[in-house]
Amino acid sequence: MPASDADPGWVAAARAPSDQPPGERAVSVLWSFGKCLAALLPVYLAGYYGFSISVVLFVLMIYMGWKHGRLEKMLRLKSAMYHLETETDITSSKVFRTKMDMPPWVNFPDVEKVEWINKILQQAWPFIGQFLEKLLVETIAPAIRASSMHLQTLSFTKVNIGDKALRVAGVKAHTENDKRQVILDLYLSYAGDVEVNVEIKKYFCKAGVKGIQLHGMLRVILEPLIGDMPLVGAVTMFFIRKPKLDINWTGLTNLLDIPGLNAISDTMIMDAIASHLVLPNRLTVPLVADLHVAQLRSPLPRGVVRIHLLEAEDLTAKDTIIRGLIDGKSDPYAVLRVGTQIFTSHHVDNNLNPQWREMYEVIVHEVPGQELEVEVFDKDPDQDDFLGRVKIDLAIVKKARVVDDWFNLKDVPTGSVHLRLEWLSLLSSADRLSEVIQKNQDLTSKTADPPSAAILAIYLDQAYDLPMRKGNKDPSPIVQVSIQDTTKESKICYGTNRPVWEDAFTFFIQDPGQQDIDFQVKDDDHALSLGSLSIPLTRIMATPELTMDQWFHLENSDSASRIYIKIVLRVLWLSDDATPTTPSPRPSSAGSGMGQGGFPAELNPMGPGGLVKPPPTRPQHTTPDPEFATEGVLRIHLVEAQNLIAKDNFMGGIVKGKSDPYVKIRVAGITFRSHTIKENLNPLWNELYEVILTQLPGQEIQFELFDKDIDQDDFLGQEKWVSERKTKVEFCRYRFKINLRDIISAQMIDMWYTLNDVKSGRVHLMLEWLPRVSDLPRLEQILQYQSQQSYQNKAVPSTAVLFVYVERAHGLPLKKNGKEPKAVAEIILKGVTHKTKICERSTSPRWDEAFHYLVRDPRDETLTVKLSHSSGQSLGSLTLPLREVLLEPGLVLDRWLSLEGVLPESQILLRATLKILDTQLAACRRDPGDAGNEGTGEFIPRWVPSHLDLRHRSGFSMASDNANGASQVKLTIAHDQEESRLFITIHGCRALAACSKDGADPYVSFILLPDKKAITKRRTGTKKRDLNPEFNERFDFDFTLEESTQRRLDLSVKNSVSFMSRERDLIGKLQLDLDQIDLKAGVTQWYDLVAEAN
Repeated sequence: MPASDADPGWVAAARAPSDQPPGERAVSVLWSFGKCLAALLPVYLAGYYGFSISVVLFVLMIYMGWKHGRLEKMLRLKSAMYHLETETDITSSKVFRTKMDMPPWVNFPDVEKVEWINKILQQAWPFIGQFLEKLLVETIAPAIRASSMHLQTLSFTKVNIGDKALRVAGVKAHTENDKRQVILDLYLSYAGDVEVNVEIKKYFCKAGVKGIQLHGMLRVILEPLIGDMPLVGAVTMFFIRKPKLDINWTGLTNLLDIPGLNAISDTMIMDAIASHLVLPNRLTVPLVADLHVAQLRSPLPRGVVRIHLLEAEDLTAKDTIIRGLIDGKSDPYAVLRVGTQIFTSHHVDNNLNPQWREMYEVIVHEVPGQELEVEVFDKDPDQDDFLGRVKIDLAIVKKARVVDDWFNLKDVPTGSVHLRLEWLSLLSSADRLSEVIQKNQDLTSKTADPPSAAILAIYLDQAYDLPMRKGNKDPSPIVQVSIQDTTKESKICYGTNRPVWEDAFTFFIQDPGQQDIDFQVKDDDHALSLGSLSIPLTRIMATPELTMDQWFHLENSDSASRIYIKIVLRVLWLSDDATPTTPSPRPSSAGSGMGQGGFPAELNPMGPGGLVKPPPTRPQHTTPDPEFATEGVLRIHLVEAQNLIAKDNFMGGIVKGKSDPYVKIRVAGITFRSHTIKENLNPLWNELYEVILTQLPGQEIQFELFDKDIDQDDFLGQEKWVSERKTKVEFCRYRFKINLRDIISAQMIDMWYTLNDVKSGRVHLMLEWLPRVSDLPRLEQILQYQSQQSYQNKAVPSTAVLFVYVERAHGLPLKKNGKEPKAVAEIILKGVTHKTKICERSTSPRWDEAFHYLVRDPRDETLTVKLSHSSGQSLGSLTLPLREVLLEPGLVLDRWLSLEGVLPESQILLRATLKILDTQLAACRRDPGDAGNEGTGEFIPRWVPSHLDLRHRSGFSMASDNANGASQVKLTIAHDQEESRLFITIHGCRALAACSKDGADPYVSFILLPDKKAITKRRTGTKKRDLNPEFNERFDFDFTLEESTQRRLDLSVKNSVSFMSRERDLIGKLQLDLDQIDLKAGVTQWYDLVAEAN
């Protein structure tokens, strides 16, 4: 062939070897020879040492399996990357060629495409890679090297997350469940060319990852929604189901791709991910300070589903004879999964129509989202054969309460399974416990565990001052929680006698009246006991809301050892009185997941199992959410202020004037404003405000003081207490905030709040978290007390709070044009109006919405419910005097009520719960008929808290008796590490020495040494002619814990005297080093005063 006709590429390839240098050609030949020698070497060694040929074949088989697994994994990774890159083209060209190809019932109503997020991720992906590289090299690698001497030479030689960014295939938002949260389901898909290499030079070890696939649905919960920036208190993330993970290993970790090891390694990695990010585990990131993260990380379950696995029919025969010529039988059993909860039934020998009759109970953490998956297998000696599966959304069970149906098995030719699913609500009252236990005795099953009457949720928080090990070494505590025969263990906190576990446990309880909880605190080797605690469940049943949230002293431990635990008991209640009955008739025909009419089971309008359901009976009572009627009422009494700074100055400040103060109170997005008091530095407001609040963590009540001006009001109060200038108007900020948790813990606070960083000024507040009771006789006493109170803003204190739950209506009239109405309900009480959502067209709409109202006098007020079409047409009304609710047992009305002005059969199902608001002030009344009251009607003593709980966990008072009769002062000193603040509360003094015949006019002043500029100097108000004064004033300082321990408290109790008086002014002194106090836990104590400083 002429050279001109030759292919240029072929010529270049033919000439390439001659163009290589002789040295490179020699190395190439030697490398090829070395690879051939290495391949033949195992055969030679096997013959030389006399090994059997089976060893060589076994090694060769492992190598071929590894090679095949690696090739399959690379093909899967490349295929996934290709499909992600060409997703739009494939979808448009192959799946939906034209709109006419799509069936008319297909739509995508709730999952939204978010391509803008994917574009942002793609743009930011290189910078995310830079961050991860810095994180691995500068943070994680040093931490690993420091953890073990064998890993001191570990280093990341290569970190590259590649060019393929994480994709969000879709987002589904859930906003219909709780108005205080937003739930987002993110469908994540990642097929990336990530490459991370690790090297341990000491052992000549190299390992790494080259390519990862991850597919799953990540749920993101934004809660609680708050009225301040950033509007969301925390972000909680978790996978509802285990995501699909595929990792391509390199280096030494190539061994993990050997058949058998690859499944084990992937399972171990998925278990590690599940222990942190798969339900019931959650990752919570708080966005605001002072947030009770434990309630978000370990919330109460949504409910419990009782599963009755009854029977199956027409299963596929897998045990065939003579290679399938003769059909045999199967030995079926079922595997049920809800999240990480897995149950396996017993197998039935040689039966295609098995009957199991077994019962299981599963805890449901998230609805919607969690599914029940049932898989049926044929029991075999070698490998079990698959007989089909079915998935059921538990949101359907929650809505229907009871689902009793046949479900067609998918992925098999024939087969169906009969299930009865019951949704058990969680009740926070033990009133129906005996009824539940009686019902459970009628249920029979083949499972070892009888039906549960309640569930118990335990949150193990922390312990304090546990005993030390021998040699005064810190222990590594672990807690064993036992109920009857079930024991669960917490994680280990290494090297501390003040461990923080933050672990949650859940137990099913058969009879709370006969079971106890046992806590055993041990060292990590289980040999040394650090303390124990036993709590009978009857003790929890006697508490409000069946909840205990407190410190407990440990038995068989040191005197100061204690443990903080939250225990919540909930009764399991089935709203319908139905019990498992005889099986429903099985489907007329079974198919691979198809119901009647060719619809898939999930889309079949005749029911989840593909059968025509009998008309459901109407429930006789409502089934509200467990959080219904759990809100409380905060009462704020703005009393007065003293010694405010004058802002209305004259002649450039040469002549001091007055101020026109008023107060703004902000709580839960609501703002109250007091009236303005003209030209007064000691204003007396005497105003009352009330607000209904949910006990969400992180809520605060903010108070702001202003001076009313014509041009711009001067700011006289804010929490951060800083000064700034703006447009020639001087602001003096010293607003203050009070944590709602502190008020709930103390129930009532009556204190003077000193305004810091200003020369003078303090505000007197009375804050009360009102207890809710159902004691009708208390209503008369409270009404009598409230009638004697008067306030400047003409507020009338509420005596009760009304909770209304509107569930559904029935038999509403049609519109004039014959169509079904779009119904909306309007609930009115005393001028306050709430509206439900608008339901889709139905004569039996369902709303499932709750509202609450403050009630002045339930004997005279009336609740009105008006139903109407969205266009305004009336659908009936209801008038309910609250005195009818007062006649109901427990002050709860729960039934169907007839509507007026419409059809005779038109009714509405609602629940009205009335809670009487008790008050400690009314509780201090004296019965006029009591002996010894000398004819006086009543007295209302001033409530004085002996200890303001600065932190919810430090609830121990250490006050001592004044046995020697010395002058003393009572202080609370604590430090809040979350807010980085030191708190000093001066409660009062006792047994002070008289300075004159009239006693003394005492006040307290102090300074935190070594403060030489007196910027930490504070003083209380003066109490006239009182040798046992009560101040109850709190002072805050922005100090870290380390700065606080370096301070010395120099306190003086003085007598307020005039300049010319001869009376002595010093009553007693106290000097106290703060490093001698446990500031983290907080200390409340009486301290002796001395005439001279030591």
